[in-house]
Amino acid sequence: MGLDTIIIIISALVAFVLGYFLRKYLAEAKIISAEAEAKKIIEEADKEAEAKKREALLEAKEEVLKLRNEVEKENRERRSELQRLDRRLVQKEENLDRKIDSIEKKEEDLNKKDLEIEAVKTKLSDIYNRQLVELERISGLTSEDAKQILLAGIEKEIQHEAAIMIKDIENKAKEEGEKHARNIISLAIQRCAADHVAEATVAVIPLPSDEMKGRIIGREGRNIRAFETLTGIDLIIDDTPEAVILSGFDPIRREVARIALERLIVDGRIHPARIEEMVEKAQKDVNTQIREAGEQASFETDVHGLHPEIITLLGRLKFRTSYGQNVLKHSIEVAHLSGLMAAELGVDIQVAKRAGLLHDLGKSVDHEVEGPHVTIGVDLAKKYRESNEVIHAIAAHHGDEEPKTIIAVLVQAADAISAARPGARRETLESYIKRLTKLEEIANSFEGVEKSFAIQAGREVRIMVKPDKIDDLAAVRLVREVAKRIENELDYPGQIKVVIIRETRVVEYAK
Repeated sequence: MGLDTIIIIISALVAFVLGYFLRKYLAEAKIISAEAEAKKIIEEADKEAEAKKREALLEAKEEVLKLRNEVEKENRERRSELQRLDRRLVQKEENLDRKIDSIEKKEEDLNKKDLEIEAVKTKLSDIYNRQLVELERISGLTSEDAKQILLAGIEKEIQHEAAIMIKDIENKAKEEGEKHARNIISLAIQRCAADHVAEATVAVIPLPSDEMKGRIIGREGRNIRAFETLTGIDLIIDDTPEAVILSGFDPIRREVARIALERLIVDGRIHPARIEEMVEKAQKDVNTQIREAGEQASFETDVHGLHPEIITLLGRLKFRTSYGQNVLKHSIEVAHLSGLMAAELGVDIQVAKRAGLLHDLGKSVDHEVEGPHVTIGVDLAKKYRESNEVIHAIAAHHGDEEPKTIIAVLVQAADAISAARPGARRETLESYIKRLTKLEEIANSFEGVEKSFAIQAGREVRIMVKPDKIDDLAAVRLVREVAKRIENELDYPGQIKVVIIRETRVVEYAK
């Protein structure tokens, strides 16, 4: 190692030591300076904190003083309010005391007056009893007899006034009701025109020749016997040229027999086996016609959602007649009329149409089920879960029940309109005469009736009354009673007008 190297190392060590001590000195100087600075800052902070503390104490003292003043002010105000309320209470107590004194004084006065009134009542009662005894002695009647006479007079006067009032109300209601009803019904009739078909219980089948009659009868009559047994219809072969007659009251069986016989005539092969085959095919065809007729009626009246069995029952009405009127056509017409009148009155049109279409549903099976068609129709409607409004309309359309809904009244009116159209129905002479006789019997059964006349084919009955027994007001009551009894005891299409005629004649002879 050389001398230069040693010198360099020593120089380096000296420089390092000098640098170390220099840095240490500088660091200590900075620390001392920082400590002095920090001490100065702390002192200033202590001074500032002390100043703020004094300020805060002053502000707090001022706030406390302010709050104390406010509380004292509020207390003074409350004390003044309490004093004012005390004065008012004292004043009210004084007023109440004065009122109580006044009321007590009035009670004393009233007690005195009550005693005076009781004394007057006693005195008046004695006077009344003495006068009553004197009146009974003078009149010769007891008080009960006098009451009865007065009540009888008052009752007669009230009846007279009530009859006049009833007559006025009825006249006014009839004028308004008839006018409105006439407009609705005439509009419905004008807008609904239905076909009327006259049905019969026989059907005439034309033959190509009289030779066909022998083939229809068959050997020893076996063909005609087989035909009548299978169809339940009488086959009449008489002297009518080139025609045979089917007779029977069941229109469906008659239709089956007609179709089967026409097909046998066209086919030409007539023997028991062929007859059975043709009758079976005809029954299937008629069942198809029934279903299609029911569907067509539902479509034509816009009544949907019917049970399939109800549609079939409606179709059966195509082959059912009432007084010669086709029941299916009649039901469709009633549905349309009910719907039109319901639209005028703002009632549910669909329910009215449904009730009108189903009102004669019982007639589809009344030949097979016992009971009136109204009861059968109600049972069928309940069975197939029709609404209560429809069921009630069916039950009430002939007056068996009192109509409780507007729908029931509309169906009843539509049924009468359809049945009363000119040419819609025909009636046997026997039942017609019986109805007229019964109508006159009902009218003649009332006291004071002299004679009666059924006119206009039973649509009107005119009653002549004895003027000395029936006055004008009694005539008003009588006409209502006659109409009510006719409704309860007679079955008739449409309506019957009841007219009472009271005539007074004065006769004198010049001699």
